[in-house]
Amino acid sequence: MNSNHQKQAILYRMVMEDHVCPYGLKAKDLLERKGFNVEDHHLKTREDTDAFQEKHGVDTTPQTWINGKRIGGYDELREYFGEGVKDGDGASYKPVIAIFAVSFLMALAMSWEVYETFLTVRTFEWFISIAMCLLAVEKLQDVESFSTMFLNYDLLARKWVRYGYLYPFGEALAGILMISGALVWLSSPIALFIGTVGAISVLKAVYIDKRELKCACVGGNSNVPLGFVSLTENLMMIGMGVWMLIK
Repeated sequence: MNSNHQKQAILYRMVMEDHVCPYGLKAKDLLERKGFNVEDHHLKTREDTDAFQEKHGVDTTPQTWINGKRIGGYDELREYFGEGVKDGDGASYKPVIAIFAVSFLMALAMSWEVYETFLTVRTFEWFISIAMCLLAVEKLQDVESFSTMFLNYDLLARKWVRYGYLYPFGEALAGILMISGALVWLSSPIALFIGTVGAISVLKAVYIDKRELKCACVGGNSNVPLGFVSLTENLMMIGMGVWMLIK
């Protein structure tokens, strides 16, 4: 990273009547957080923006100059300051970590409200049930994309394509019923079925066939690698289905 002891920066960004560039706002915020005085230039019309891009030979805005040197857009600015830039194709477990963390915190909160203590049997039941619901929501946002990615490895979906469309609804239904503890005769078989089929499918694709695939567990646009996470999701459903039946 270059030294930023000279705290002056020039920023050009789109600030139009009907559009303010979000990356321009982020660039200005980043510069100010790094202690720069920002000479903030607004491109107020499409014509101003086109003329600016043609003059400087750039395709996008915002554009930042520091110490007379053009740094570039928001991603380049983050790189200049040594901050990470999101890789759109890179593998990431963040969505799953967020879902499991929020699910566990919600389960703790529910246990405290009902039992005035954090760790109870219901805490772990709620944790798994809530996680199932949140994972289902990720899939339900775009069932078409989920079903397409699901076909890469799920054995039943490959035999019966419509199963890929039904899966997220079954997961959500089982999770909701298990939160309430109602209709165990329905929720447990659903969880057992989809969990077992899913676990076998993941084991075959990843650990037998050694294929490197993306997991559809958090939706069809995820970059979560297929493997441990998806297997864990399925084993949780199997375990919850068995437990609810025994209970």
